[in-house]
Formats: sequence, structure tokens, C-alpha cells
Amino acid sequence: MIMKNLLRAFCIAFSMYSSIPMPQFKWEKEDMKYSICFFPLIGIVVGAICYGWCMVAQMFDINLLASTLLFFVIPLVVTGGIHVDGFMDCSDVFSSYREKEKKLEILKDPHIGAFAVIKLIVLCAVYVSAISVIIASGRGFEGRYFIVLCLGFILSRALSAVAVVSFPCAKNEGSLYTFAEGSDKKRCLSILVKEAAIVALIMAVFGRIGGVVAITTALLTFGYYYLKTKKELGGITGDTAGWFVCLCETVIAVAVCVCSLFAL
Repeated sequence: MIMKNLLRAFCIAFSMYSSIPMPQFKWEKEDMKYSICFFPLIGIVVGAICYGWCMVAQMFDINLLASTLLFFVIPLVVTGGIHVDGFMDCSDVFSSYREKEKKLEILKDPHIGAFAVIKLIVLCAVYVSAISVIIASGRGFEGRYFIVLCLGFILSRALSAVAVVSFPCAKNEGSLYTFAEGSDKKRCLSILVKEAAIVALIMAVFGRIGGVVAITTALLTFGYYYLKTKKELGGITGDTAGWFVCLCETVIAVAVCVCSLFAL
């Protein structure tokens, strides 16, 4: 029975946060208790595919532009763009300078505004630029920058999941609220912190100084996430979770990029 519930929790997490086909069934409360713990596993899938692509690109000497663009596209394909959607919604909200109640209303609006487009372009430009530098300078460093970068997909999701079971929710509805209230928060928090710690340790071991810098920037972004959402919305939502994942992965890429330039 326990194994069945865990398998169903796994399917729920992947159905919600990825485009990978999963068995369809009615979600029961018992199935939700540990589903958030499987969220970082999606990062493993994304990271493994991205790392595999980096190795293929090196092996066949695929040009830098193609290598970078496909690396950029892989996470979007695996996740179905759900986190980018959250990033765009939050970009509009955080640029509206309205009261909290109005900001929460804007989050429900399916339309996108100018700030969402502008900030997404900036984010993509920074991310793609960082990746291109890492891919270019990573040759000859035994792929350790690639490893840290790809492990970042796991760390960002582990931290995002930690926030789900520990940060206050901005509203008493929505997918994130359902996951938060349906989970065994204490046990999930313990599991997720351990998952994040294991990933961080691997990043530090393989990336050395570069790994430590990437971890530090991710943790600083996590702190910023808490302060920003508390001030702007009074808590987190499903959209802010996507905003954080995109932002965290971008700052990790920039951190690794800087370290690769100085061969740290």
C-alpha cells in the first residue's frame, strides 16, 4: 500500500511539473502527502538530458550556437514551459506596483503584459549567454562546469519544494496551496532538505570553487525569493514557484559562467 501511494505521488509530481506522459488516475489526499518530494527528480531528468547533449556536442564538435540553443530548449520541452509561465506572470505582477490584493488578481489574468515579455527576453539573453560561455570554456575542464550546471536543475527544484512546505501561501487556493496543504510538511521538509544537501555536496565535490559559488548564489536567491514574495504578495503561489526556478537556474548559470572564465 505504501509503495502504491509513493508511485502515485511520483506520477502526480511528474504530471504536474513536467510534460512526460504519466498514468492518469484520480488524485486522492493520501497520494499528495509526499508528491512534492519527487519534484527534484524532474531536475534529474532535465540535467541528465542536458549533460548527455553536452557530451554529444563535444564528441561531434557541434557548433556553439546549436549546442547552446538546444541546451536552452531541453528544459522547456521536458517541463512544458510551466515555470516560464510563472516567471512571466510574476514579472507583470512585480512591475505593477499595486497593492497585494490587486497583484493577486493580476496573477489570475491569463493575458501577458509588456513587462513579462521584456523580462523574459532579458532572462533568456542572460541565460543563453552564460551557457554559451560555459560550453565554450568547459572543453578541457573534464566537463565539471557541465556537471554543476546540470545539477543546478535539481537544486533549484529542491529549494522550490522546500519553500512549498515551509513558506506561507499567498492565497488559500491554487495548485501550490493544494500541494502544500496536502503534504506531510514536517517529513517532506526533512526529505527535501536532505535532497538539497546531497545535490549541493555533489556540486561542491565536482565543481570545487565553482560548485560552491553556484550553491551560494542559489541559496542567496532562495533568501531573496522569501523576502520578495512576502513583501509583494504576503506569501508564495504556483506562479512564484515557477519564477523562482527560472531565476535560480539563471543565477546558477551566471555563477558557473564567471567561474569558468577564471577557471575556478
